[in-house]
Amino acid sequence: MSIKRALVSVSDKQGIVEFCRELSALGVEIISTGGTSTLLAKEGVPVIGISDVTGFPEIMDGRVKTLHPAVHSGLLAVRDNEEHTRQMNELGLDYIDLVVVNLYPFAETIAKPDVSYEEAIENIDIGGPTMLRSASKNHAFVSVVVDAADYATVLEEIRASGDTTLATRKRLAAKVFRHTAAYDALIADYLANVTGEPLPERYTVTYEKIQDLRYGENPHQKAAFYRKPLAAQDTLTAAEQLHGKELSYNNINDANAALQIVKEFEEPAVVAVKHMNPCGVGVGASVYEAYQKAYNADPTSIFGGIVAANRIINADTADMLKDIFLEIVLAPGFTEEALEILTKKKNIRLLKLGNLSTAASRKSSFVVTSIEGGMVVQESDVHSVNESELQVVTDRKPTEEELKQLLFGWKVVKHVKSNAIVLAADDMTVGVGAGQMNRVGAAKIAVEQAGDKAKGAVLASDAFFPMGDTLEMAAKAGITAVIQPGGSIKDEESIKVANEYGIAMVFTGVRHFKH
Repeated sequence: MSIKRALVSVSDKQGIVEFCRELSALGVEIISTGGTSTLLAKEGVPVIGISDVTGFPEIMDGRVKTLHPAVHSGLLAVRDNEEHTRQMNELGLDYIDLVVVNLYPFAETIAKPDVSYEEAIENIDIGGPTMLRSASKNHAFVSVVVDAADYATVLEEIRASGDTTLATRKRLAAKVFRHTAAYDALIADYLANVTGEPLPERYTVTYEKIQDLRYGENPHQKAAFYRKPLAAQDTLTAAEQLHGKELSYNNINDANAALQIVKEFEEPAVVAVKHMNPCGVGVGASVYEAYQKAYNADPTSIFGGIVAANRIINADTADMLKDIFLEIVLAPGFTEEALEILTKKKNIRLLKLGNLSTAASRKSSFVVTSIEGGMVVQESDVHSVNESELQVVTDRKPTEEELKQLLFGWKVVKHVKSNAIVLAADDMTVGVGAGQMNRVGAAKIAVEQAGDKAKGAVLASDAFFPMGDTLEMAAKAGITAVIQPGGSIKDEESIKVANEYGIAMVFTGVRHFKH
């Protein structure tokens, strides 16, 4: 066997002229279509038009050109099948040994902010995937290339033996089916959203690999980092790493958790995260002040943690950041002076994102969580509450300052693993109780962490109080105001305890469990 005829039809023409010129020099006859054929001819590469092979013109603005027996017989014929060979000879058909195809740019098309439905549909490729699938199915005899990164390997093997190896053909065929599956998944997702079916009977997703990771949560687990096509530019998958070693599995999860929290705030904010829970959150007039508060919230836990800011890191802030060991600093940018300071630390990773969205501007998306044997899909929790939506349920109303701190605490507790309690004062967290099996346990951790700072602080709870014991503990610690969803059959018990201690309590009507 040897490669004698190739069919080339590419949307992305990077490297195709050089590749085909080399194929031609190796004696390979090149068949091509439309714009690819025009380009190759213009560049002096010998090329045969697809119509010369099919005996039929390209019609309907190029929609129909390769969907023809002369093409697909040449791709699908089993070369050592006598009946297939007889039919090819009787019909005067020739084999096609190599297919080089990439598809209409559907992803790039729907990424355009002003794209119309008609334009999106027109960029769904039909002939390309059909040729790719035909060639891939018959990879025992046919080589298929969908990725320009494979041009060099194919040329090298043809030079060596006149054909590619079976191992290479298998690898290339597998890549094609991944590629067409991803292409179809993207189309299915687009149409599901257009038709208002975001949770259809079959949920298809596709992701592109960013990098392999050294390992997963632990050294014995394999892992890789993937990106969803068309992911927003203020997600971790779009971050530019400016300094430091590669991200680990745990780094990625912690950095994403920090990023989601810092997006809650319009004002300058800094979030410190450890094991996907915030250990310190602060807001201030500047990123410098916000970091001071985030650090002072828990100077112990921040060590070895992840820090995210929603403002550019300046030199003054960098001076403070350099004084402790941090895994990652994530921000919309760094001044030159800040970079000079922080890049002197070998082990710190610096990640830059573009302008961050905020709670007010974020749109709901769908989040996929894997379980053994399947997955669950839900809308992302982008709900935010404002002052007008709060229901005061106690005799005493919160003061203006208490209300400010309650709304701050509510933004944070939403991102703390349930059961969750957050204590806040002076625009910073002073105590965080996360991931406990009961709410009293979470409150106890938060109060113990806060110590004397609990006096005069406010409390945020991600879910209602099933009884009054949590409020009893809060009152004894000096908490003056509480924000919680409400909705328990024992709400009156909690309201009674709050009134006994003069605590102001508001209900949001919204629960924020996080598992």
